[in-house]
Amino acid sequence: MTAPRVDVPRGVGTLREKPLHAALKAWVAEPSDLIEHAVDGFVIDLVRGDTLIEVQTRGFASMKRKLPKLLEAHDVRVVHPIPVEKWILRLGEGGELLSRRRSPRRGAAIDVFAELVSFPELVANPRFSLEVLITREEELRRFEAGRAWRRKGWVVEERRLIEVVDRVPLDAPAALGRLLPPGLDDEFTTSELAEALRRPRRLAQQMAYCLRAAGVIEAIDKRANAVVYARTEAAG
Repeated sequence: MTAPRVDVPRGVGTLREKPLHAALKAWVAEPSDLIEHAVDGFVIDLVRGDTLIEVQTRGFASMKRKLPKLLEAHDVRVVHPIPVEKWILRLGEGGELLSRRRSPRRGAAIDVFAELVSFPELVANPRFSLEVLITREEELRRFEAGRAWRRKGWVVEERRLIEVVDRVPLDAPAALGRLLPPGLDDEFTTSELAEALRRPRRLAQQMAYCLRAAGVIEAIDKRANAVVYARTEAAG
């Protein structure tokens, strides 16, 4: 999937901008957008008429203070990338390429729930919308002894966009509800949700937390120690 690209001029807030953020902002931007524009004391990535657009590559928690204040007077859209394909590049001390391999992990729109737990209730706010961009990316890593022990010292230096392959608008609670997997029983636990998703139960728990906060599902019972959920009318 492609879209018009525009050159993003350097300005307020762009001096430390990471390549992935800059590339996504350019991909999303339209020619009439205001870029890195100050609104109500905050620097906004893109201002399109009455809509404020923030590209957030990770860490939704950093927006918990910002978004509620902006939503008092503005429509706000958060754009978040999730890589369906990621290539891992290992670089030497001089920047030379040591290896390039494809990560076995394939992301999907449901992965957004790991971040949305920071403010799931905002999905029910008519001024708020969320858009997931399904991407192909490169992740550059350098070796630094004593750091990133899970990756044996290989530290992520930056992420780069290869392409955007799809976009998933999540602009209402019902849109979140459509991310529930097909074939899931009308009543379910997070263990059953995880099995249907073919993902760890941790993600299923985060998804259930978000959907419940957005009014898409509700707790109706307990089965042993597990909460039983069911869809509400808001699920669509």
